Amino acid sequence: QVQLVESGGGSVQAGESLRLSCAASGSTSSRDCMAWFRRAPGKEREEVASFSTVGIITYAETVKGRFTISQDNAKSTLYLEMANLKPEDTAVYYCAAGSWVGGYRGICPAGPTKEKGYKTWGRGTQVTVSS
Repeated sequence: QVQLVESGGGSVQAGESLRLSCAASGSTSSRDCMAWFRRAPGKEREEVASFSTVGIITYAETVKGRFTISQDNAKSTLYLEMANLKPEDTAVYYCAAGSWVGGYRGICPAGPTKEKGYKTWGRGTQVTVSS
């Protein structure tokens, strides 16, 4: 069973940076796909960035060029480097893990139902950006 624990959130001024960490433990096959999601006040949860063990990385358009997702070599920690933060980045950030879709290597959850494809979630960490 996979467990995920996020850390690194906090309160910053616009333009500053933060690095979120997600410590993962348990089955490695259950976390071939990893992602960061966020839920802003009054909004639905959205995917921010995803990372797969075959090296496929995706970003939401709103964070491209500012956020960087990565994983350590031991595949035990997922990071989200956030630069040039904006007030609209204020949200609770969640780490999520899942397996290949349908067992097909390289295929991670995608589309409108992608959240269902991620079976394990952390509790989240709050990021607040003030102007």
